[in-house]
Amino acid sequence: MTEKALRLGTRRSKLAMAQSGQVADAVSQVTGRPVELVEITTYGDVSREHLAQIGGTGVFVAALREALARGEVDFAVHSLKDLPTTQPDELVVAAIPVREDPRDVIIARDALKLTDLPRGARIGTGSPRRMAQLNAYARTHGLDIETVPIRGNVDTRIGYVTKGDLDAVVLAAAGLNRVGRSDEVTDFLSVDTVLPAPGQGALAVETTADNADLVASLAQLDDPLTRAAVTAERSLLAALEAGCSAPVGALADLLADGQIVKEMRLRGVVGTTDGSTLVQLSTTGPVPETHEAATALGRELATEMLAQGAAGLMGERAL
Repeated sequence: MTEKALRLGTRRSKLAMAQSGQVADAVSQVTGRPVELVEITTYGDVSREHLAQIGGTGVFVAALREALARGEVDFAVHSLKDLPTTQPDELVVAAIPVREDPRDVIIARDALKLTDLPRGARIGTGSPRRMAQLNAYARTHGLDIETVPIRGNVDTRIGYVTKGDLDAVVLAAAGLNRVGRSDEVTDFLSVDTVLPAPGQGALAVETTADNADLVASLAQLDDPLTRAAVTAERSLLAALEAGCSAPVGALADLLADGQIVKEMRLRGVVGTTDGSTLVQLSTTGPVPETHEAATALGRELATEMLAQGAAGLMGERAL
C-alpha cells in the first residue's frame, strides 16, 4: 500500500510552482512519499496595489499559513525574503535548503549592462531597497537613471523591456535560475552595488510545530550555513523594526581560507529611495554556531546602523 501523499501548499505563480516543485522532489526523496502541490491564491497575487501599500511581501505568506493552520496542507514553501521576521509559535521553519544566487540582476534592452544604459534610462523595480541603492550608485558614478515602480510576475516585468516601455528591469537571480530564464540576464549586479533583500535566494519550508515526524523529515533538507546567514540577515531587519518592503539590504557571506570557512561577514544598508542618503555598514565575526549567535550578529549591526541614523531613512517606522 502506498503511503498517502504529502500536500505542499504553494502560491500559483510560475516561480512559486517551480521552486515548490524542486522542494517536492527533494521531500519525496527523503520521505519516500509522493508529494502533491496544492495551489493557493494569496491576497498579494490578486491585488494590483503596490506591495508597500498592502503590507509588504508578508501578504504572500498569510494565505499559505492559514491553509497550514486549517490542516488543508501538510507543509508550505515560501521565498524566505517574503516571511515576516516574527515566527508564529504554532509553525516552524523545518528547513532552509542551500541558497541559490542571492544577487539582483538586470535585464536590459540591447543586452546592455547597468553602466552602458543611456542617459535618462528608465529602470523598473517594485522594491524601495533596489531603488535606493541603484539611485545612490547612479549619483556616485555619474549615471542618469530614473527608477520606475512596477509590479507583476517575471513575464510581466521582462515584457516591459521587450515591449519598449522600459530600458531595463531589476529581478532576483535566484528566481530567474529557478524558472530557467537566467540566459536573459544582461548584467549581474555585484553585491557591492546592490545588497540583496535579507534572505534573498533562500527558501523556507514551513510546517506545524506539532507534526514532529514531518519536522524531522523536512529537517534533512536544511543547510546549516544558509540558515546561519539568513538568520543574521533577518535579525538585522527585525532589529531595524523594518517591514519586508522597507529599503533594507543585507547579506551574510562566509569568508573561507581555502576550503575552511573561518568567519561570517554581515553587511547591511538602508537608504532613502532617491539614493541621496545611505547608511551602509558591515561586521565580521566567527561563523555563528547557534540561532542565538546568528541573531546577535544581526542585532549588533542594526544597533550600529541605528546609531548612524538608519531609523530616519526607512519612512515606514514611527519614530
